[in-house]
Amino acid sequence: MAEKNWYAIHAHSGQENKVKENLEKTIERDKLQDLIGEILIPSEDVAEIKGGQRRVTTRKFFPGYVLVNMVLNEKTWFIVKNTPGVSGFISAGRKPVPVEGEEVQSIIEQIRGEQDKPKPKVMFQQGELVKIIEGPFSNFLGTVDEVNPERGRVKVLVKIFERLTSVELEFWQVEKG
Repeated sequence: MAEKNWYAIHAHSGQENKVKENLEKTIERDKLQDLIGEILIPSEDVAEIKGGQRRVTTRKFFPGYVLVNMVLNEKTWFIVKNTPGVSGFISAGRKPVPVEGEEVQSIIEQIRGEQDKPKPKVMFQQGELVKIIEGPFSNFLGTVDEVNPERGRVKVLVKIFERLTSVELEFWQVEKG
């Protein structure tokens, strides 16, 4: 049995999930699990504020691309190439080129590491002016004193009763002022 490699497939814009779904149905129907394995759409969850509401959305690392772990032969090439929404393989000339193993491993680690906690869409910097939009200090303006991206928290210096007070907040509770 030939070895499976990772290949990058170019999908029509916004059709990545449909391509994955169609491929999975074809694999199941034609019993091709031994030839075509995992199918990945590298993405991460991102937290953002819209209309005062905290929302978690999914952002694709490589929009328009799907990664497929497969044995490349005429049959699998034909199946993937003719899947609705697929415009082709990433290739050198006419022959699809496998994605480097380390590169795929790095992408997989990035996906798995990011799945625990949504990543904030907006990053803050020390000294930056922000407005608190949620919590007991709502509508107060302050200055970023400390940023902790791992915990998704920020310390903001707010003037309360003419004194600067440090308030620790989550990223989604503040917006750039």
